[in-house]
Amino acid sequence: MVTLFCRRGFHSLRASSLKYIPWQLSQNLSEERGRLLPTCSSLSFQELESHFVSLLNDSTTLPRLRQLHGCIYRSGIHHSCFVLTKLIRCLTSLDVPVEPSYPKLIFLQAQRRNPFLYTALIRGYSLRGNLGDCVRLYGDMRRDGISPVTFTFTAMFKACGEQLDLRLGTQVHCQMVLIGGFGPDLYVGNTLISMYVSCGVLGCARKVFDQMPDRDLISWTTLLVAYSKSGDMGSAGYLFNRMPEKDKIAWTAMITGLVQNSRPGEALKLFDRMLASHVGLDEYTLAGVISACAQLGASKYAKWVSDIAEDSNLSPINSVVVGSALIDMYSKCGQVDEAYKTFHAMKERNVYTYSSMIVGFAIHGQPRAAINLFNEMLKNRSIRPNDVTFVGVLTACSHGGMLDQGRDIFSMMEKVYGVPPNADHYACMIDLLGRAGKLREALELIEKMPVEPHGGVWGALLGACKVHEDPDIAEIAASHLFAIEPDGIGNYILLSNIYASSGRWEDVLRVRKLMRGRKLRKNPGCSWFEAKKGEIHEFFAGDTKHPQYNEIKRILEKLVERLEGDGYEPILSSVAYDVSDEDKRRILMGHSEKLALAFGIFSSSSGSVIRIMKNLRICEDCHSFMCGASRVAERDIVVRDNMRFHHFRDGVCSCGNFW
Repeated sequence: MVTLFCRRGFHSLRASSLKYIPWQLSQNLSEERGRLLPTCSSLSFQELESHFVSLLNDSTTLPRLRQLHGCIYRSGIHHSCFVLTKLIRCLTSLDVPVEPSYPKLIFLQAQRRNPFLYTALIRGYSLRGNLGDCVRLYGDMRRDGISPVTFTFTAMFKACGEQLDLRLGTQVHCQMVLIGGFGPDLYVGNTLISMYVSCGVLGCARKVFDQMPDRDLISWTTLLVAYSKSGDMGSAGYLFNRMPEKDKIAWTAMITGLVQNSRPGEALKLFDRMLASHVGLDEYTLAGVISACAQLGASKYAKWVSDIAEDSNLSPINSVVVGSALIDMYSKCGQVDEAYKTFHAMKERNVYTYSSMIVGFAIHGQPRAAINLFNEMLKNRSIRPNDVTFVGVLTACSHGGMLDQGRDIFSMMEKVYGVPPNADHYACMIDLLGRAGKLREALELIEKMPVEPHGGVWGALLGACKVHEDPDIAEIAASHLFAIEPDGIGNYILLSNIYASSGRWEDVLRVRKLMRGRKLRKNPGCSWFEAKKGEIHEFFAGDTKHPQYNEIKRILEKLVERLEGDGYEPILSSVAYDVSDEDKRRILMGHSEKLALAFGIFSSSSGSVIRIMKNLRICEDCHSFMCGASRVAERDIVVRDNMRFHHFRDGVCSCGNFW
């Protein structure tokens, strides 16, 4: 027996008449009797339908929906497809299992099923990821002679997209075309574009887009984001410029796409256009702009975007998203102290906030600060470290030479915090072991990795071989890198340099011949200096074209003279060419960071920090040169190379000569 509530009280009905209703209704409905179940004679069938659909719209819990189902049954409208469709949609929205439970049993109750009832259950299967059940129910629908409606196809396309089933998605698309009449439907078109985008077939998505008679912001933005993620910023820009209307989401998508494709300058120009268009911005727009500033690494942009955040009421105090992005930006602009001020001022912090600050400390040569912050984070039980957190902590251990602590953290990642090490974590461990001179142990760890090692793993080992002059293991690492990154010229150059350090000039020639055969050209060393007003001056290795080159040369010669008086000796092994010592000295003096330093000394005010960015890793001689220059010139020097930041002060670097 099943108990149902009705206006006159609770009635017991035969189980046979309720074959498909497996529930027990709550007993505490006395206060709602009149509202839930009005006098049946006072309302027509259509009015009862409308009444219960209205009640279903306001119901957000499973017990409440069960109560209403009982009342629907007692009112005699339990075969109404209109009401049952709404009930199934409400149940599936609450994540109630579709098969073999409640929503399916409600569906089976209906004596005459219409396309909307079928579609409601198909949608339920789709939400649960049951693509096979979607297909079977669609087949039953067609066999029953019931034609699909718009929402049938949108549910099917959504399910195919989420399961990345392109083959089935194209079959459903063909069905839609054969049945006809759905081509002009905007909602169907948008879902079809999304399905093809999810399956990675942008060509088909673009064809659907081009054939749509009407498009809305969703149509344009979905395709724009897809092009951005694929790296095709030309197509993304083409769409963006032709959008009849651009909202905040479209502007943000385009700005973020430019940032993700390493085009920060263009992203900032586009943001200027957005501001001029008086389109409101939110924390996600600003986070993308802040990321662009971080890529540029220029302090003038850091101040500019911080002011915009304050003016927009999106300061770090109010927005954890903006605060986390600002921490990352300040760190990458060489202002780790400002990053920590931002961190300290934030009222709310999450795992991304902590991770950004930990990484900031790590790349600025402050491993103890990174470890201390990590330990502070662990005390906050509401925040658990993620994979990025552990990359930051392990990087700090590597840059600080903290071998034992790094091993302990690596071993507890999965055991204690349930974060399985990925290839990036292994790369940190290989770098840590390599810096400690344990090259054989590092190679054995790579061979035992449960995941496929990527270029970063073998690159860390190859870099360690350069430091410890081990050409044999270097050959093993390089052979894997040549297979993974055949066009990565840095790997060839590094192996060539290792051979050169060991005096194996025939092997040097062999590697260079391999480079020529692959038509690889070395990226020239390049450094940037940010002047007083924020303008960027660019210097290339051996560059003599700067308009103030004569002054740069004069300052550099005087600086070398003072450094030699202080005991400086050029490290000639930093030149990987079989040339005379005099030529090696000349090559070293033409390194781009030395030219940028000389320019910075005479073009900036006394006592100000000289900030230099470099596209390659700083060489051993330039590192020694910067240490000495910070002492004799009495200037703080910050160099950001492609690995980390070096803070030179009074003859000492923050990395402790360990980079």
